Formats: sequence, structure tokens, C-alpha cells
Amino acid sequence: MYFTKVFLCLWIFRYFRWIMRIHIKCSRNNLPVEFNHQHKLTGVIHKWLGENELHGELSLYSFSMLTDGRIVNKKLDFLRGTSFFISSYDTDIQKKIISGIQKSPELFNGISVQEIIIQETPDFSNQDFFKIASPVFIKRNIDDNIKHITFNDDCAGEYLVETLRQKMKLVGLVDDSLEISFVRDYYGAKEKLVSYRDIRNKVSWCPVVIKGKEETKVFAWNVGLGNSTGIGFGALK
Repeated sequence: MYFTKVFLCLWIFRYFRWIMRIHIKCSRNNLPVEFNHQHKLTGVIHKWLGENELHGELSLYSFSMLTDGRIVNKKLDFLRGTSFFISSYDTDIQKKIISGIQKSPELFNGISVQEIIIQETPDFSNQDFFKIASPVFIKRNIDDNIKHITFNDDCAGEYLVETLRQKMKLVGLVDDSLEISFVRDYYGAKEKLVSYRDIRNKVSWCPVVIKGKEETKVFAWNVGLGNSTGIGFGALK
């Protein structure tokens, strides 16, 4: 796995055209951070992207949660700073994000970008198991009711395949061998309730197995799994 440090410079993309993940290291906060800050992180990413058409359900990018938070007085404190990553099938998205960071490196609550590390796409030819970096959200309209599907539902894997194939179709990828399943017996696998703008979403914190072509696994690693990857769900480590 190859990592390159980039101190907010766009010239690196002249040499690495197929790099799809950027790791963003940030300073500590100077104000306590609410647990439900996912919408703030989403807003920062769209600030960096500028005007775009990437707000839809089928986003071709994903991003992780902030790391290394400690609970202090029922809020989060990032005493040693924090980090997160953004992955995308389209390298132009990373270019826009880095350009946006150059113009405005601030996130929220005093957190600011200090460093960017670019990661080359790994070799997934012999890897099927993937841990998650943000909870997986699956929703479907069933009998005119919105239902949230979790890893304990027998149909969960089928829905993950369905959504990923919809995204693959947008870029011309086809994989008839694709299969996705949650690792239900994994230690620590659980359902959670995550609020996004005061809407409670039932999500899965559980690793997955992806079987298919290597290019399909690369695609999933970049765009995430499930619904609403563009607002912080379904990112893969």
C-alpha cells in the first residue's frame, strides 16, 4: 500500500492519476463537538467541492467518521487532533477537495486541516473481507413505508448489491458475479441509531464480505456501500 504526503498541493495528481483516497489530518478542536455532527462534516466537504451536482442518493464518493474523539461532559473532544478520509471513483473530486482545502482549511469547532496524505488504491485481488469506517445505512420503500434494513435482515446483502450495481451502471461497470454479505457473527457487530439533522436512522456497524471482480471491489472501496454515502454512511476501510 502506497501513501504520499501532500502539503495541500495539486501537482501530485500529475503523477498519480488513479489514486482514489485522501486522508485528511486535522488539528484538535477548541470547542466541544456534538455527537451528531455528521451534517457539519458533510457541509464542509460540499464547501470544499464548491458548486457541484453530487448531492444525490447515488454519490460516487464516500467518507469516514472523524477519529480519536474522547467523551468529555457528554460531548466529543479531539485532544490529539483528528483525521478522516475521502474516497472517490472520480479523481477530479479529490482535485476539487484539495483546491477547496487550500482556500478554506477550516472544518468546525476550531478544527482545521493540517496535512493531506494520498493513498494509492490497494490490491484487492485476494481480499474479500472489509471493515467499515462509517455505519452502513440501507433504506427501502416497502408498502409505502420507509424501512431501514440492518445486517440482521436476510435481504440486507441483496440490497447492498442492488445499490452498488446502480452506481456501477452509471460508470459502465458490470459484474454478474457480485455478492455482498454482512459478517453477522463478527465480534462487536451491532445495530445503531444515528441522527442526521434530527432524523433517526437505523444503521449497521458490521464488516462485510464482497465477492466479485477486483475492479468491483475497488469501486466499492471508493464509493462505499448502501444508501447516503454522500452524507457520511457506508465508507469502507
